[in-house]
Amino acid sequence: MNIVIAGKSHIQYAKQISELIASSAQVRGTGIARRTPEYIVSKIENKNAIIALDGDVFAGFCYIEVWGHNKYVAHSGLIVAPEYRGKGLAKSIKTKIFDYSREKYPDAKVFGITTGLPVMKINYELGYKPVTFSELTDDPAFWKGCQTCKNYDVLTRTDHKMCLCTGMLYDPQADAEEKTYDNAVMSRLNKIKQSLFLNKKKA
Repeated sequence: MNIVIAGKSHIQYAKQISELIASSAQVRGTGIARRTPEYIVSKIENKNAIIALDGDVFAGFCYIEVWGHNKYVAHSGLIVAPEYRGKGLAKSIKTKIFDYSREKYPDAKVFGITTGLPVMKINYELGYKPVTFSELTDDPAFWKGCQTCKNYDVLTRTDHKMCLCTGMLYDPQADAEEKTYDNAVMSRLNKIKQSLFLNKKKA
């Protein structure tokens, strides 16, 4: 399996990706927003997409959306072809696009909204935290993308404060602060252990 940044040679798969996203939403009865082949092509041309191929056979896809003048990044359209599901490919694609996003937009907060428990689990393992919609981007263009979702009326009735999707956010600043705190705590514990060990030897 080859998981790579999508390029112009992968535009040929745009229609297949668009149709697969739509059919998956219909089968699962969830609110995945529809994406046209033209929209998929735009993501590929901007090098904001990851594609998985088994030789020349399409296996999976996910793309990046950028909001609020690069302050927020979202991963959308995560899809795996039916014959490749249940093999951990979704997690591999998600991890690849997460790492790519962190490299391309290092200061951006990474967020997503989803109804899928497997995606929530992957996000949590990558460091995302569940949050209210108020902590996500307020860019109206993002929420406009939800208009094709069958649950859009829920979102509008609540003034974009909640829906059936769960909001999840990875904040690089908070992550850095947490790691600094954890390192400080570990350093202090090690010093205490060393002190106890030395006192024990003296005794």
